[in-house]
Amino acid sequence: MSDTEEESTYSDSWPINEDWLMNVLKKHHEVRSGIKITDFKVKQGCQDGVNNLSDILSVSVVYEFERDDPEKTGDASQCLDIVIKLLPQDPFSRYFVTEAQFDLREIKFYTSILPDLMAFQEQYIPKELGSMVISVPTCFYTQYAPIGSNTQSSLGSPDTAESILVLEDMRSLGYKGANFTTGLTLGQTEAAIRAIVTIHALSLGVKIKKKVDLNEKYPFLFQTKRATESYQQLVEQGMPQLTKFLEHKPGFENELKALSKIRPKTKYLIETLLQPIEPMGLITHTDFWCNNLLFRGESDDERSDSCTILDWQMVTYSRLTNDLALLLISSIPSSTRRQHTSRLLDLYYGALKSCCLKMDVDIEADLGYSRNKMDYEYRQSLLLALLLCIGSVDIAIGNPAAEQRLLDVLRDFYEEGILSLEGWSVTAYCDTNL
Repeated sequence: MSDTEEESTYSDSWPINEDWLMNVLKKHHEVRSGIKITDFKVKQGCQDGVNNLSDILSVSVVYEFERDDPEKTGDASQCLDIVIKLLPQDPFSRYFVTEAQFDLREIKFYTSILPDLMAFQEQYIPKELGSMVISVPTCFYTQYAPIGSNTQSSLGSPDTAESILVLEDMRSLGYKGANFTTGLTLGQTEAAIRAIVTIHALSLGVKIKKKVDLNEKYPFLFQTKRATESYQQLVEQGMPQLTKFLEHKPGFENELKALSKIRPKTKYLIETLLQPIEPMGLITHTDFWCNNLLFRGESDDERSDSCTILDWQMVTYSRLTNDLALLLISSIPSSTRRQHTSRLLDLYYGALKSCCLKMDVDIEADLGYSRNKMDYEYRQSLLLALLLCIGSVDIAIGNPAAEQRLLDVLRDFYEEGILSLEGWSVTAYCDTNL
């Protein structure tokens, strides 16, 4: 799991200057002239924390449109708050990001997938049914130059910044990050589910209505083989940490023994569980946890824009339940997970069905899907979610509340037979009408 924009380091290799910001504003407003910057401030994306996938700058720009009639008065100043994501300066992190193309994948999400989803719903969803809100930040500018390229940016940024992504800073609109220690509230969890289901449904609609192979249409997606290798590396780093942690926790001998049996199979399990189950394969976030979400407003309202989703570096063609499972085992208190999982899955399924019907796609009649099938797939996805959490176990260890959530998950998974792969096969989808 990756950290959100709110956790970042400052990069001083590329000082933001007025000329560069002026060009961003002109591009944003689609004008060639007539803008005057009166002030701008640059700071690191947050006061603490580290994001190994990006160096992040937060910029606030005050500007005004130059008036044709100088005698006209009035305050014409506007303010734009943006987040600028750059490649990390740390050599190891920089290589990790560029080799796996995390930066390219997120840029392509904003420049290719997102415009396609917006155009699709404009074309296929009748206006009287209302459009679906795609809850992601507005993208103002992107640049990508492969390693070794001498391509010069049209906005005059230096050669050393091979990739740049400029997004709206959602914190200026009242969005705030969640508290990982306490976990998401029930209302926040519901808001996150409503946010992700829109992306899931629209991408499924594109596939079904336009009869396209999403992996072929978007070759930059995190392909199963490459994703498996990346996640397996993380699991191999995290499993010894988890083992050492559990060895000092009396009463977890059974869970430790079960994990030791799974350990030689993790690469196979990851690869298998990343594979979509057709015809329900769709675009997934694949890093869908609380640190990649921002919230605003009352957590228990049903506004479709009360949660926004960040960090699309791992966007994949996969199973919808993979996003749900990661969110529910990594980001909510154990009591909420134990008491409300079934209701949260009901919420997701109902929203998915409703969204797809707006596109004249019936997931039950047309695609043979059902709530029971989703339960079956969700149970499989829980194991993948656990492996991804193990790959980032250092985030939890040392945080007593997060440690307890992890212990609760392991205890529940052992008792429910998930750690022993009881009751289902990871090698084939059950074709019976579940």
